[in-house]
Amino acid sequence: MVNGRQPLALCFGGGGLFGIAYLLGVSEALEDGGVKIGPAPAIATSAGTWAAAALELGIRWEQAVEVIGGDVPRLPDPRAGRLRSVAAEIFGERRVPGMRAVVCSLPKLQRVVLSGAQYPAADLIAASSAVPGLLAPHRVGGTLYVDGGLRSMVSADRADAADNLLVLAPIAGPMFGPAGALAERVLRREVKHWQAANPSGRFWLIRPNRAIAGLARLPMNLFDLDRARRCYELAYAQGSGILRRWQDTQSTTSTDPAAP
Repeated sequence: MVNGRQPLALCFGGGGLFGIAYLLGVSEALEDGGVKIGPAPAIATSAGTWAAAALELGIRWEQAVEVIGGDVPRLPDPRAGRLRSVAAEIFGERRVPGMRAVVCSLPKLQRVVLSGAQYPAADLIAASSAVPGLLAPHRVGGTLYVDGGLRSMVSADRADAADNLLVLAPIAGPMFGPAGALAERVLRREVKHWQAANPSGRFWLIRPNRAIAGLARLPMNLFDLDRARRCYELAYAQGSGILRRWQDTQSTTSTDPAAP
């Protein structure tokens, strides 16, 4: 770290089981190519918390999906603690100090950022992924929280200062047509906020390509295990392409090598 800036920081957005597959597919391709994703600080929302925890703890998609695949909560599932129990099967009671999780507090839905050093990953995951109407709110430190995506799907404006910021947004670009386009406009405003605070930082805006977007045309498709498995394969391929750009641009001074 130089002058409070990390060489690399991460920002992982939400997107259900599909989003977890996308985030891990791209990230694992980068890691396999030598980019040190796991140790990098991450701000994460909803699905992003699952991915950030897995990467920091060295858990691959195929390991996580073995648990998730046999224990995906049927939706809606209002049982308190249900989501935490699934997360705990994967992560136990371990903490992930490099992760900050975005949640919304009840009853006013204020955007709050919780530290992975302070609470078990399973608690942060359950709180940040608690989609209202589908999954029960989760209590952390005496406060009830729901899905952080209610206020922002990505919260890129809260990302760490870094030389390079990887912004992975499962719901943006061609995803869900006009809804995805709107999400990307919000995301780009957040990135501009980050850039204003980090004028020499380089950001990478990474979101699904059209082939990946074609797998999930309706919101409930985001919770379909078969679609998620196919998403992972395509995301890994996309990540391999991004890796080549990463290697090419590390010797340049461009501040916006946004990935298509």
